[in-house]
Amino acid sequence: MDRHTQLYRLYEEFDTGTIRARRDFVDLFPPVDSRVALAYWRDASDRLERDRAEVRQTFPETGEAFATIATLATRDQAFTALDLLGKHGRALNVLVLDVDETLRSAGKTDNEIPRQTLHLLTEFYEAGVPIVVCTGQTLENVKGFLNQGLGNELVHSGELSVVYEAGNGVFTPGHGADTKQLLYERLDEDVRNVFDYVRSHVLADAPERIRHGCHLQGNEFNVTLKPNFETGSDRAGKIIDEALRYQVDLLGEAVAAERDLDGPATEWARKHYAAADPEIQLVLDRLDSLPAGNVDIPDTAQSLFDVIDVAYYEADAAEIGSLELNKVAGVEAALDVLGVTDPFGLVMGDSKSDLRVMRWVHDHDSGIAAAPNHASTDVLAHVQETDDLVFDRGAADDTLRMAYALNELAALNP
Repeated sequence: MDRHTQLYRLYEEFDTGTIRARRDFVDLFPPVDSRVALAYWRDASDRLERDRAEVRQTFPETGEAFATIATLATRDQAFTALDLLGKHGRALNVLVLDVDETLRSAGKTDNEIPRQTLHLLTEFYEAGVPIVVCTGQTLENVKGFLNQGLGNELVHSGELSVVYEAGNGVFTPGHGADTKQLLYERLDEDVRNVFDYVRSHVLADAPERIRHGCHLQGNEFNVTLKPNFETGSDRAGKIIDEALRYQVDLLGEAVAAERDLDGPATEWARKHYAAADPEIQLVLDRLDSLPAGNVDIPDTAQSLFDVIDVAYYEADAAEIGSLELNKVAGVEAALDVLGVTDPFGLVMGDSKSDLRVMRWVHDHDSGIAAAPNHASTDVLAHVQETDDLVFDRGAADDTLRMAYALNELAALNP
């Protein structure tokens, strides 16, 4: 009997919805000081084990895997896993996960990673699948919620790595001298000089409205202005638009100073970054700040603009980073430390920085991509064109359940 027929039979003959609910209750049951609640948990645990035993008995050759799949995955998730296994022919051997608006969502999960998602990550860890958390956040922010949500044992197991500030640093506890890698130290001196200039002037020289309406995120390298207003609000949108223009202009000044150039440095920067990113062009146009007439950018300035990125996140952040150090560079460094030499990973994210990783694994046949349904247009287009793994806001666990089922199926003999 082939795998497709067996899966069909599993979901026809067993009430897998009840089995999944029972496992979720057993796994996520909070510690309480109540004999009644504990007795209820024990009863559910016993019932769950009987469910698993019945599945194992029904499917002698595939029973253990099918018992696990029945407790975790819906019918659609299991058949998606089977289709992906048929397409790619491989199990997943690493998870590459964005955090904000992917694992957690301010609009659906109160900006907390749901307990079921955290528990699934521990399941992957126990199954020997390393985890790369790939985020634009600072290292200290990430370390805090990882320790709290996943526990010190997992975080310091040597099987988890954090790519932070969108690829400027990699933190992999338990790996001695390779535990923390400051990738930005590898950049050319002139690039680092530009960032030093921008960082030292960005708030000190900012117009009063920006100085009072924004704060500087505590990055080690990237220069990120965040609004002092609620993210996504009209006030945040207006101040981040102004902050973006200000940062572009300041970057122009920094490049001119580094190259010892005279000329309309802010016009050079506005022209370059408007041409590089349609969103930035729209913001500068909205602020009536696009360069007028022909603007010739000197080659020596252009060479620096070409390796420095300006990122715009509407009503959320305006950021200057390195194009030489992005999430791809960080993930490659993390995989090297983790010893994943032939990666086939699940990449989950929502923004254009995640898209770079998604394209990288696709181009190298090194993984699959998934995104929430509110991800950026380009991310959604890529995901839909590849394996169409789109999940609802705040429901990253749906894709993780499918991924776990994929690995269970891949472990079976053909």
